[in-house]
Amino acid sequence: MPSSSPVRLRTLAPLLLLSLALAGCDSKPPAEEQAPKPAVSVETVREQPLAISTELSGRILAPRIAEVRARVAGVVLKRVYREGSDVKQGDVLFRIDPAPFKADYDSARANLAKAEATRFQARLQDQRYAELISIDAISRQEHDNARAAAMQADAEVAAAKAALERARLNLGYATVTAPISGRVGRALVTEGALVGQNESTPLAIIQQLDPIHADLTQSTREINALRRALRAGELKQVGQDQARATLIQDDGTPYPLAGKLLFSDISVDPSTGQITLRSEFPNPDLDLLPGSFIRVRLEQAVQPKGISVPQQAILRDSAGLPRVLLVDAEQRVSERAVVLGSVQQDRWIVTEGLAPGDRIVTEGLQHVKVGDQVSVTPATDTAAPIAQTTAQ
Repeated sequence: MPSSSPVRLRTLAPLLLLSLALAGCDSKPPAEEQAPKPAVSVETVREQPLAISTELSGRILAPRIAEVRARVAGVVLKRVYREGSDVKQGDVLFRIDPAPFKADYDSARANLAKAEATRFQARLQDQRYAELISIDAISRQEHDNARAAAMQADAEVAAAKAALERARLNLGYATVTAPISGRVGRALVTEGALVGQNESTPLAIIQQLDPIHADLTQSTREINALRRALRAGELKQVGQDQARATLIQDDGTPYPLAGKLLFSDISVDPSTGQITLRSEFPNPDLDLLPGSFIRVRLEQAVQPKGISVPQQAILRDSAGLPRVLLVDAEQRVSERAVVLGSVQQDRWIVTEGLAPGDRIVTEGLQHVKVGDQVSVTPATDTAAPIAQTTAQ
């Protein structure tokens, strides 16, 4: 029956199409079978000496400050120096009218000459009476009176010499000189001003600016914690002459010239509970000016076996506690809590939670989670250099 074949084909056609569709669903593209492992950069933890530094705040102070004052009363005739200039010790700054002091000096010199003449006469009379008393030509009382007159004349000469020296000093004080070398500020008086009438009048201020001091304050709590760590052997003391100080400028960059710690005070400020530490910095270009508020990073100890990690390797949980991601031998990611110390340059010092040989994730943290298997970049699987201490 020829008509039965078309009917059979129409019946089988839907079944053939359904089989082909099911076969197409079972096959998957090769790219979708296995996703690539996320790539991360790691750093291997290692121990090495770390300089333990503390960032302290303070102010810039001039090592030497001299208030130039008028030591005699008189009228200012001239200001000799240029305001804001550098002066040397002994340079002339002001001239006070010397006329009255010159007259006093001349009068004192004349009084000295008169006293010396009186002494000459008294000594001659004493010598003559000494000869006469030997032959009983005069009484002993007259001889004693001549001897006393000679001694009194000697005293008057000494007093006249002292008065002459005082007059000479006052005449010299009329020329006001710089007591120290440094930078002199603006003049506090002008020509024609009467100075030193009832008290010594300030004329100008000189400040030494190179080198310059930075006075810092540190709480007794921090100092006591440092001492306990030193006694326990966890840290080593840095010698005072080796304690490096780095000044942090307003823009956050370090001052190019390193400073040093001079001393720490021996008393605590009762109002703040802090101790003052004085450091010194070179200031050849006078970039540091007295009164400026500054921050100084001061190296106070050395941790012989310290561990540090890059700042970008630290994660924070919902409570704000620091954590790091580690990669084990099977290239699988895990998480570990750590305890952080201070910041050294761009690295955190880790006091607890890590051991030498641990591999921490430093780049690619946002692409991985705990339990993921990752691909480690071999080129960065080394510890980055960290700050070295200046202690020997």
